[in-house]
Amino acid sequence: MSDQTNSPRTAVAEPPPPADSGPSGHPGITLALIATAYLMVGLDATVVNIALPKIQGALGFSSVGLSWVINSYTLAFGGLLLLGGRLGDILGRRRMLVAGTTLFTVASLVGGFANSPGLLVAARIGQGVGAAMASPNTLALIATNFEEGPARNRALAVYSATAGAGASVGLILGGVLTDWVSWRAVMFVNVPLGLAVVIGAPLFIREPERHQARIDYGGTLTVTAGMVALVYAFIRVPTDGWGDPLTVLCFVASAVLLAAFVVIETRIRQPIVPLRLFRSRNRSGGYLNILLLTATMMGLFFFLSQFVQDAMDLSPAKAGLAFLPMTLAMFTTVSQVAKLLPKFGAKRLMIAGATLMTITMVWLTQISTDSSYLGSVFGPLLIFGVGMGLSFMPLNVTILTGVAREDSGSASGVLQTLMQLGGGLGLAILVTVFGTSSKNAAGRPAGASAGEQARYAFTHGLQSAFTVGVVFVAIALVVSIVVFAPKKAPAAVTAAPPAQAGAPKAE
Repeated sequence: MSDQTNSPRTAVAEPPPPADSGPSGHPGITLALIATAYLMVGLDATVVNIALPKIQGALGFSSVGLSWVINSYTLAFGGLLLLGGRLGDILGRRRMLVAGTTLFTVASLVGGFANSPGLLVAARIGQGVGAAMASPNTLALIATNFEEGPARNRALAVYSATAGAGASVGLILGGVLTDWVSWRAVMFVNVPLGLAVVIGAPLFIREPERHQARIDYGGTLTVTAGMVALVYAFIRVPTDGWGDPLTVLCFVASAVLLAAFVVIETRIRQPIVPLRLFRSRNRSGGYLNILLLTATMMGLFFFLSQFVQDAMDLSPAKAGLAFLPMTLAMFTTVSQVAKLLPKFGAKRLMIAGATLMTITMVWLTQISTDSSYLGSVFGPLLIFGVGMGLSFMPLNVTILTGVAREDSGSASGVLQTLMQLGGGLGLAILVTVFGTSSKNAAGRPAGASAGEQARYAFTHGLQSAFTVGVVFVAIALVVSIVVFAPKKAPAAVTAAPPAQAGAPKAE
């Protein structure tokens, strides 16, 4: 199916500002700056998690209040991603990258010095807003700053590795910094990274042309409010359950607001999310798989990080380092994907990746109270890392194929919004399954000590949660086999940069 990008455009009195030719003689520095900006956002999804007990003790958070150290960031980031992507299309992607990174860096500095729960939560909100401004524009800047062919393929490989590894690197870094330095270090670590991006971006990152357009206020309001309500509902599910009145109200409000958003987008000439993005079956399948694979990945991180600490008594630093095999496997695999893509095509690589991740989740369903790290954790993490490496770059390429330049920020915003939703949705479902299964296993085995029964209930809950994870990745595997067009990679790779509006697209 083909994308149709020759939709009506609003006439403007003046031509859009030209692209900044910018310096282009240092592609390595350019790529490092873009990847660093995105890595900061990925790290923040998990780097704070392992530090939560230390944060609670230092600042006096209540048990309920502590969850808002994570939730406040998730709400701001997930709710504003689509707006950040569209503003990049209109105001300039490099400009939004620098502005968002600046806000993120300042908020990180404030969070590191926070001496009260309220100040830390406010800083986390600032980080979320900054991440929503910067993150959607990183992928579009890859296309602007790298020529088609091997250079861009290598850049996409590095970007995809950064996207997939950010959360696992966050677990490693968070554990090491919390154990060896202080919980404040997980906030301060962003400051030098952010300063490097803010100073280096104007010097080494080319600014693409901006597109004069009107901001879609109706779409912006409904999608932002709808996304915030949806993310908040998922946040409440693990602690309050699916039947909680406020949770149900948030889901209903989200459904109404997002339905209104779709209606608005079909009637406005310059929507915040052009619905033509979903006319391609390849892109729609890519979006669905991003949702499913992220749901599985975040669930795996969440439960295995608890298992290695609670069941294996690993320290936070050792628990973080336990994920190193997956990170190394993913980086190693991604470094070869750019070479494999022209030979095998995106579809075959995505099938292989989804198959490996399915094997991983099936393996993890066998976890028990007697499981060891080498026997039950190391192997699954290694295989899962290879599967991620084979999946994420081809998905990024597939989603970007045939996107008009003026829609590239929106396409990236939708991608990253679905990653956020996938993490929230996956955790909500898996934690609910885990809790129900653990309660049903309480008191078993009969006659065992209370400690043995608690460990049995915990691992029984993990087995059930990982079984649902098998369903997630199995659906992604079916999508890879059935939905994606059987096509060799060269056309997809060369089409990966957003094409000029009106140019023919091959899907």
